[in-house]
Amino acid sequence: MRIDKEKNRIKQELKRLFKSMDFICDNYLTTKEDVPEKDIEAFADIYQQLGVAWEFLGLQCRHWDGYRRTRDKKEACKICGKIRGTDEMHILLPKNGHKKVGRKQRPSSKKTFRNKKEATILDDTINFHGARLNVDVHNSYKSKLFGSKHEINIAAERTVKLTERGIECYLDEHLIYIKMGKIDKKGKKEYGGFPWELRKKDLKNFPVIFDFDENHRFLGLTILK
Repeated sequence: MRIDKEKNRIKQELKRLFKSMDFICDNYLTTKEDVPEKDIEAFADIYQQLGVAWEFLGLQCRHWDGYRRTRDKKEACKICGKIRGTDEMHILLPKNGHKKVGRKQRPSSKKTFRNKKEATILDDTINFHGARLNVDVHNSYKSKLFGSKHEINIAAERTVKLTERGIECYLDEHLIYIKMGKIDKKGKKEYGGFPWELRKKDLKNFPVIFDFDENHRFLGLTILK
């Protein structure tokens, strides 16, 4: 019911928009009558603004009625007229409530590409209310190890990185990594190890709470800042 209501609203708004565009085009932009140059320029600007409105209405359309074949053998939506497969130039988001941008993508090929650029499927970043979110999806590609002549294959993967107040949370297919802001590395070495590899007195320096079930299976952790 809700989808039908939304579909009818989009259809009505697009119908009114197309009528307005046709009126300006027929009476001011393609007419053979003597129209002042200033009026033509003004209505040409209005026509362009209506075109932007058309683009944003098209972002709300879900192409419910399918596509029709155009003269140049492309497929256009029967409702909004958008050509199938074209990239979105804008993103329309609701002010309140759930917001959805794009679709979840994963590596799509078993081929190893020559470089990261050819292998990239998605590399997009958004700053959302002060938090920075980056999603990087790529297929396998060749890269030189530390600038040397020896090439290695970088595995296909999907990575998500969230940055907030200098803290980075990094996720890929195999690990979750959290970096607690900038660390003064001058004259200091960095180490890594499992909890059981550390001395009990050293564990007191790590404000980490482990979540687990009755079988002592790891469920999550909390880091006190």
